[in-house]
Amino acid sequence: MQLCSAPILTQKLQLARLGMATECTDPWIGGPQSQALSPDGQYGALASGRCVPSSTSASWSLPRWRAYLAAAVLCYINLLNYMNWFIIPGVLLDVQKYFHISDSHAGLLQTVFIGCLLVSAPAFGYLGDRHSRKATLSFGILLWSGAGLASSFISYQYSWLFFLSRGVVGTGAASYSTIAPTVLGDLFVKDQRTCVLAVFYIFIPVGSGLGYVLGSVVAELTGSWRWALRIMPCLDALALVLLILLVPDIPRGAAEKQEEVAVGAPRSSWCEDVRYLGRNLIFGALTVATGIIGVILGAEASRRYKKVNPRAEPLICASSLFATAPCLFLALILASRTLLASYVFLALGELLLSCNWAVVADILLSVVVPRCRGTAEALQITVAHILGDAGSPYLTGLISSVLQSGRPNSYLQRFLSLQHSFLCCAFAVVLGGGCFLLTALHLERDQAQARQSGKGTLGSKDVAGRNMESQGLLSSTSTAVERIPEPILQ
Repeated sequence: MQLCSAPILTQKLQLARLGMATECTDPWIGGPQSQALSPDGQYGALASGRCVPSSTSASWSLPRWRAYLAAAVLCYINLLNYMNWFIIPGVLLDVQKYFHISDSHAGLLQTVFIGCLLVSAPAFGYLGDRHSRKATLSFGILLWSGAGLASSFISYQYSWLFFLSRGVVGTGAASYSTIAPTVLGDLFVKDQRTCVLAVFYIFIPVGSGLGYVLGSVVAELTGSWRWALRIMPCLDALALVLLILLVPDIPRGAAEKQEEVAVGAPRSSWCEDVRYLGRNLIFGALTVATGIIGVILGAEASRRYKKVNPRAEPLICASSLFATAPCLFLALILASRTLLASYVFLALGELLLSCNWAVVADILLSVVVPRCRGTAEALQITVAHILGDAGSPYLTGLISSVLQSGRPNSYLQRFLSLQHSFLCCAFAVVLGGGCFLLTALHLERDQAQARQSGKGTLGSKDVAGRNMESQGLLSSTSTAVERIPEPILQ
């Protein structure tokens, strides 16, 4: 859900009150990312006390078709990026068997990957803000591609080296996940940016699913999990060539006509950047805190309530969503009046939403037979992204644009258009709560069917084995009967 709306909407309303619309270049062209408040109440490039010079409007340009071609290349590389994330889960059992890795250490593979990604992301963010983004992206592709290829040649005695290689792959992935969206942000503005970013992030679930499928299929066709890691570098090499040839190394802020050279401001230090961004990270801190607390509360409530009600899990999810809807509604409405109250209701809404994460996974695992749970999880993740963060940014932006088209072009009206479009999220939350109520009606029956199928249904290999055994038993019996003397048979 688009819970980040409250701080964005509040900032836009404050801009309208400051009356900047008639004095300075429109900062909204740059999107929400460029509108952080400075200590004196100004935003983004205006924080230094100056308006962006209008003379910068013609300093850099790119044909539309080149911009869309570059965006297509970046989307393709994002697909490969997430395929590299999830190619190991597709061959995880073979990797475990080869390196003699236990289940706990198998889980550590992804932990090492994500850990290295998180640690290296700030470093790539620093490089991406100060040096050539195209060169940094190329380095990241070479890093994850080379580490992935090298890991396919590691001997079974050096399992620690395989863990290290996954960490290097995660480091390379951090460069792309950090910098690529900023390149798109400098290629497009307003609704075009929203649409392109929506397409870009659609490739997260698509790449995740394809990586899993590619790993398992290639391992099955070749008889070796290593080839799954040797095919990806070929696709990565094509991506690198396309990046070098088709994606320009555009100036930062080019789409908003606010290139760094044109503005002429001295480059800030990394610490100054962190302090500047710290004023926008209230929402991030709330998300982290409420996410941790919400997951724990949801799991504990489910554990306790299941003892007295077998339908506890979907009822908890439905209740949390029904309580989230008014919190989200109030957070959006109060954003124009009091920021503190808006953040309070926003935090409550995120807390209630987070209660569902572990519970939904528990519901899924309880209604699916064990041999299909991996596929079920993959499908659930894919569908959740498609119905959620993949399409909702575009849909919300589209509604806002439709509302804005019939209103005066002012900061206040843009704020109201976004506010009204985000209110649709509250109704979507209520719809989700209703779906969980329907789930409660069928949960016990589906769980019983899953238990029955898990006990009485054999996999295809098991059925084939049983058939062969039966045929062998019949054959041996008939042979034995043929060997019995005829008088005895009579």
